[in-house]
Amino acid sequence: MNAHKITATLTENGTLLLKGLPFNAGESVEIIILEQSKLTSSDPQTEYPLQGTVLRYNDPFEPAISLEDWEALNRGAIDAA
Repeated sequence: MNAHKITATLTENGTLLLKGLPFNAGESVEIIILEQSKLTSSDPQTEYPLQGTVLRYNDPFEPAISLEDWEALNRGAIDAA
């Protein structure tokens, strides 16, 4: 089952017109209508608050722990077995 999400606004008389849906003529579709949450916004600043901020990785491929600590952890696992 393919899902497609679209945001639309009802007209004054309660009519909803959906254009450009990715389905072919004659296909049966299920329609579920949910009221959009007041917290949800189409403002990119709200959706992606970190967009445009500076991220810096000094050494992204550096190991999380030192080689000596890794070997000590592995030795402990071997000794316990």
